[in-house]
Amino acid sequence: MLPDLNTLNTRLREGATSRADLVATAAAAAAGERAQAVFLHSTFDSAAQTARAADAACRAGKPLHPLAGLPVSVKDLFDVAGEVTRAASAVRHDAAPASADAAVVARLRQAGAAIVGRTNMTEFAFSGVGINPHFGTPVNPASEDGIARIPGGSSSGAAVSVALGLAVAALGSDTGGSIRIPAALCGLTGFKPTTRRVPLSGAFPLSYTLDTACAMARTVNDCLLVDSVIADSALIPSAPAPAAIRLAIPRQVLLDDLDPVVARAFDRALGRLSAAGVQLEHTDLPELAELPDLNAMGGFSSAEAYAIHRQMLATRRELYDPRVAMRIDRGAAMSAADYVDLARARIDWIARVEARLARFDAVICPTVPMVAPAIEPLRSDDDLFFRTNALLLRNTSAFNFLDGCSISLPCHAPDELPVGLMLSHGPMRDAHLLGTALALESIVQPGLRDE
Repeated sequence: MLPDLNTLNTRLREGATSRADLVATAAAAAAGERAQAVFLHSTFDSAAQTARAADAACRAGKPLHPLAGLPVSVKDLFDVAGEVTRAASAVRHDAAPASADAAVVARLRQAGAAIVGRTNMTEFAFSGVGINPHFGTPVNPASEDGIARIPGGSSSGAAVSVALGLAVAALGSDTGGSIRIPAALCGLTGFKPTTRRVPLSGAFPLSYTLDTACAMARTVNDCLLVDSVIADSALIPSAPAPAAIRLAIPRQVLLDDLDPVVARAFDRALGRLSAAGVQLEHTDLPELAELPDLNAMGGFSSAEAYAIHRQMLATRRELYDPRVAMRIDRGAAMSAADYVDLARARIDWIARVEARLARFDAVICPTVPMVAPAIEPLRSDDDLFFRTNALLLRNTSAFNFLDGCSISLPCHAPDELPVGLMLSHGPMRDAHLLGTALALESIVQPGLRDE
């Protein structure tokens, strides 16, 4: 994994490395065995040209964005001019190349980022597991115990690209947890902003209601730097004193069925926060228990995905991942009246949850209730796959339904598999949430600044 952006830019200013060297190192690593299935298409040659141009501009004394000339990966659902946006599906192998960059890709280029390639993902972004039967599944770099573990999804290759040091940041998306889940399982930081803050033009959709363009990186500040590039509105977060922070620990749902490693890491993080003076309050959020019934027919994702895919399913079903097709098919049963009922129920649900959270700076819980499970059993066992997928998505998707903002921070010990700690709040609380995360990051992850 590469250092955080602040450290990297300090080294660049001191002449300890160059952007061209960083891209060349990433290109060499991308050809290695650990990086198999990470990229569906790589562009290291053009990235090297961008890096060399940024190095030259730096030598000439020109001001540069912290991302300028540094390797950044792009999830395969975002348009890149001249390339086919397959969304990691065989269904779109013959789609026409994009005529222009997606809005967020164009903004990254304007900041000078060196785009190193399109990353693998769950087909059409419709799973939190990260398995792809068409193009292979990137192996979680934390799989150092001889077990090949899932990277999490749907932004699977995005997470592995950062965790292996192939990119300083990865552009992805989050509809039900697709940034935060792989960030948590791979030991990264992933920020899901309020959906409306970041444009989705040029992104292949899963859910028009819930899709969010966002990124994962090494630290909170790195995620903030990427957000400052891709979002319509700039954030200026201020980190409060820990003693001024009040966090809600939900009594319902989000702490159920925790893996022992996750439970231990979460309890340890709470202990550190309490010792630092953070106010922790166990809080009732009974609305969380309503979510299974509200989404019993498949929710917005299935209904909207069915509208997007119904014609392709009618003519090309055999090319779909059967598990993805199964989830999309659920949307066929939702009537227009059912959809309207869900949309109106969501408005009421959001208002009630916001009222409960008004006096808190964030909700705190584990990002996912488990550490990354092994890939192989999930390939062949549909029941296990769907149970695992539902559990992976359970905590994160609650805050997509809230139309909120949410960030996952690593909180595991060096000898543990990665565990994510999630801080979340309601819509348009992004600046305040990131300020809270900046204040708490070094408390839950001691030694971060010493690496």
